[in-house]
Amino acid sequence: MLNAWHLPVAPFIKRQQDKLIIKLWLRGDNLPQRVTLRSEVDNEEMAVPMRRSSQAPAPDVVQWRAEIKLHEGQARRRYGFKLLWDDRQLWFAPKGFSAIPPAKLELFAYDCPDEGPQWVTDQIFYQIFPDRFARGAARGAQQDKVYHHHAAGHDIILRDWDQPLTAEAGGSTFYGGDLNGICEKLPYLKALGVTALYLNPVFTAPSVHKYDTQDYREVDPQFGGNDALLRLRHATQRAGMRLILDGVFNHSGDTHAWFDRHQCGDHGACHHATSPWRDRYSFSADGRALDWLGYASLPKLDYRSSSLQADIYGDEDSIVRHWLKAPWNMDGWRLDVVHMLGEAGGAKNNLQHVVAITQAAKAARPDAFVFGEHFGDARQWLQQDAEDAAMNYRGFTFPLWGFLANTDISYDPQNIDAQTCMAWMEDYRAGLSHQQQLRMFNQLDSHDTARFKSLLGRDVARLPLAVVWLFSWPGVPCIYYGDEVGLDGDNDPMCRKPFPWNEHQQDGALLALYQRLAALRKVTPALRCGACQVLYAEGDVVIFLRVLGAERVLVAINRGDAAEVTLADSPLLAVSGWQRREGEGQLAERTLTLAAISATVWTTH
Repeated sequence: MLNAWHLPVAPFIKRQQDKLIIKLWLRGDNLPQRVTLRSEVDNEEMAVPMRRSSQAPAPDVVQWRAEIKLHEGQARRRYGFKLLWDDRQLWFAPKGFSAIPPAKLELFAYDCPDEGPQWVTDQIFYQIFPDRFARGAARGAQQDKVYHHHAAGHDIILRDWDQPLTAEAGGSTFYGGDLNGICEKLPYLKALGVTALYLNPVFTAPSVHKYDTQDYREVDPQFGGNDALLRLRHATQRAGMRLILDGVFNHSGDTHAWFDRHQCGDHGACHHATSPWRDRYSFSADGRALDWLGYASLPKLDYRSSSLQADIYGDEDSIVRHWLKAPWNMDGWRLDVVHMLGEAGGAKNNLQHVVAITQAAKAARPDAFVFGEHFGDARQWLQQDAEDAAMNYRGFTFPLWGFLANTDISYDPQNIDAQTCMAWMEDYRAGLSHQQQLRMFNQLDSHDTARFKSLLGRDVARLPLAVVWLFSWPGVPCIYYGDEVGLDGDNDPMCRKPFPWNEHQQDGALLALYQRLAALRKVTPALRCGACQVLYAEGDVVIFLRVLGAERVLVAINRGDAAEVTLADSPLLAVSGWQRREGEGQLAERTLTLAAISATVWTTH
């Protein structure tokens, strides 16, 4: 039987001046007589002969070696391996062996140089829905002002923090969380291990969720206004935390002065065909504005408008650039439904405008982190480098839901086994470069989904398994506020409950698990930057390895009954010893003894 090993990290990759040295390990009875590295220069396939090395990582393993010149070609180095015998050939790529050449976008991919934001992989993000996280001690007069919410057809509702959330008036119910409240809770977040914040929209808007923007250049008075955001920015900088804003550029709210449905001004596009902003929206033949997915309060922005392009991303002080510059100095943008942004009421020329938004952000701040919200497949945008990363629903969240919670995004039943789960996740990763994988934005849930704890239902004992997975799979972990203390909730609005600051309402054991895993990730480079090798995926058990140089992290997830698994022999497991860092599993030689419904993590000494 032939086995092959390669991952786009050391010890398989090494940069040496203007060369990238690439190694492949092979073991078996009938080894190939020749091996060719399939590389490319400016999209043209090149065959680079590999040399058999006299050095071997293990007594029965043969190492092949080739070099790629770094002064030519594009930064994304795509490559695979062609194994040759006298009468046949075999290919090896991220998805394993193949009798035919792998698709170009399913080859190994390594960015050299890597021009993405280098700081991202070291972060632990925390997503905050501002109205529901924490209420500041001091309140301004405008923060508890009651006003008529036109889209809801009634006045907004103000509730005390401990009043239960109901399904009624979801977009009009306010609990008074604000930016000062976040400032006051930074010590809590620091103790949790959080190093970066992603805030749902903070700009002026009539709803509680603020995705119906009324003014892109003013922070909502309910959250404390611009002064409060600047205080938070300064506080996060002192705490060594990054801060990401939510950019809602696919649509505005119907109360925005550009549109002005309720005629607060004299020139809104909704009622005036001669409005200076008329071309920023699309209208049907009968004069009706085209909206986003049937929400009349969210008129779709039309990027055929050159003035809209200038205001959103083109001008030196465009909205995208403004908040990344002094005095704000935000660290990047999360782009809401960015795949739907475009022209003429739809997504025409979408990629062109997404690229322009990202380039504008980089022009204002070269290390800005720009990632998109994609519930579907985000690889079309990532492979074109239109974004640094994406919310990893398709490549992480949904496979994990199917395996642990037996549900899909439509909340329909989806009972998949370990092999199917890993095939799904590995297929998705195969389309991304190693560095892109490390920057993918991994979450168990968000403000747009039910809480994972609620999805689990009677299988809630599996929750710690998902938490371990979140911190150990390639990508940057993001905690949705309250998940760490066991906050539950079905779909919107119930997934947006106020944070339970009373410790008697918190799951202390779960919080401690989050803290331990955050601390482990901080001191373990392989968890932040290492490649990933799935070692076992059958039935209820998934076992994978993170690799970086000589460092290894072994992770075993068992959703079912107690099990014993013997791993196939691999030179990647040839380490001097293992230290169990989380969980109760036992490891002897290559045999793992796993408790029922458990997750265990081992690292090398």
